Amino acid sequence: LDADALTLLGADPALRAAARAREDATIVTPHPAEAARLAAKDVAAIQHDRVGAALAIARQLHAHAVLKGAGSVLAHPDGTFAVNRSGNPALSAAGTGDVLAGIVGACLAQQVDAEEALRIAVCVHGTAADLLVARGVGPVGVGASELADAARELLNRAGKLRN
Repeated sequence: LDADALTLLGADPALRAAARAREDATIVTPHPAEAARLAAKDVAAIQHDRVGAALAIARQLHAHAVLKGAGSVLAHPDGTFAVNRSGNPALSAAGTGDVLAGIVGACLAQQVDAEEALRIAVCVHGTAADLLVARGVGPVGVGASELADAARELLNRAGKLRN
């Protein structure tokens, strides 16, 4: 769940309760403003304690969550978390969250469990942005389609290494 789905969750307690009651895994990918709406806090409070905010969202929604931003925090319903250090400001461009959601969805479609799917997706997403910047593309002006192409390249390279 991303973007408008998170806005709806933040505004509707019944919808939050339904999300929390799901037996299947739920994955949410808020940026700090979306996290603030979910937590009924301001963005400064979210940024002040990014780990705590991500863990609270994961608990509140019984979901795997990534609080996007510098040092994206991956939090899980069991109270565990990790911090991803890949990525750069290119990921703040419109549509890049959709690329992340697509990578997560692709992992899930291949029967990767939700926690691992989120970890893989966040790492590939950030590393794709880093690859583009290393090539002199961005961080300003990177488009979501360029990011998707770089992510595809990374995944294809990784597949060749495994074979």
